[in-house]
Amino acid sequence: MDLSFTPEEQKFREEVRAWVKENLPQEVSHKVHNALELTRDDLQGWAKILGKKGWLGYGWPKEFGGPGWTAVQRHLFEEETALAGAPRIIPFGPVMVAPVIMAFGNAEQQKRFLPGIASGEVWWSQGYSEPGSGSDLASVKTKAERKGDKYIVNGQKTWTTLGQHGDWMFNLVRTSNEGKPQTGISFLLLDMKSPGVTVRPIKLIDGGVEVNEVFFDNVEVPAENLIGEENKGWTYAKHLLSHERTNIADVNRAKRELERLKRIAKSEGVYDDLRFRDEIAKLEVDIVALEMMVLRVLSAATSGKNSLDVAGLLKIRGSEIQQRYAELMMLAGGPYSLPLIREAMEAGWQGNFPGGNPALAPLASTFFNMRKTTIYGGSNEVQRNIVAQTVLG
Repeated sequence: MDLSFTPEEQKFREEVRAWVKENLPQEVSHKVHNALELTRDDLQGWAKILGKKGWLGYGWPKEFGGPGWTAVQRHLFEEETALAGAPRIIPFGPVMVAPVIMAFGNAEQQKRFLPGIASGEVWWSQGYSEPGSGSDLASVKTKAERKGDKYIVNGQKTWTTLGQHGDWMFNLVRTSNEGKPQTGISFLLLDMKSPGVTVRPIKLIDGGVEVNEVFFDNVEVPAENLIGEENKGWTYAKHLLSHERTNIADVNRAKRELERLKRIAKSEGVYDDLRFRDEIAKLEVDIVALEMMVLRVLSAATSGKNSLDVAGLLKIRGSEIQQRYAELMMLAGGPYSLPLIREAMEAGWQGNFPGGNPALAPLASTFFNMRKTTIYGGSNEVQRNIVAQTVLG
């Protein structure tokens, strides 16, 4: 197993770094490095820049319009964009539903949906979780009844991330109640502008609106929007979730946030405290270990060996690391990281007092937001059971 990068891969890294430096808007990079709130225009603007270059679908094969990069090249691209302060690519379109359409969709669906995803023009949302159906995804109740050449959809989804911006949604819907719960689920693509779709924002503790409830009241969906076969959606959902959980690990963002933690600790005078430095060191060791695990998977894929089935393990460690760096930033900021006055953050003055550090203003918001990471994408408790069964035997 060779975890070092080849000269060709290092050259590729430098090319990506140079392009990102030239094309990433500085105001967006500033927001990312300081954990300031990104607008829809910020997120989709960067997606369109990547789309124009042909890099939004950076994990796609050439046959579907992607760059056809190797697993190592994809990793280097993710690392360089993260360290440069680029917004994290909203995964629902290019990272999650696109591979499902490629693997299980028909030629017409691929021709219809993939170009809009690749360009960044179409914003996709995820319709998985429901009230009472989060980690137990097989219990979804949103119903789709086939009537002629269309489905009639009724039900509710919740925790729909950035659903207020969505143009289209990929949905798990129940098309049968016979047999095991998993056997009656279908994978349906739904236009969120359809009559009967209602999006209701959920205001979070930090005052932001990142997640939503989505209601379906007799929504008509053409049957041609069904991916694959009816009642086979559970298979397609599992395919998608493997991409989501690996994406959640986000080791490259952790490396960027580690540097931000060090900056805050130094500015607040706690970096020289040996006990606090120990905590930073332990976090850094865990991030390096997570990166080594990712590189092991990449090495196996590059050498043609079977990749390690560790998507759940990557999700567990990655999400815990995200919570830890948020906690350490709060500790570094001390009492100045506690106030959470959204209007003050938006006005740009919170933390802007004599000797104050404006970078402390969003820390409480980041801390609260990161509490979700061990729950979404399959709770860590459930993931540990899966790891025990599939990895340990």
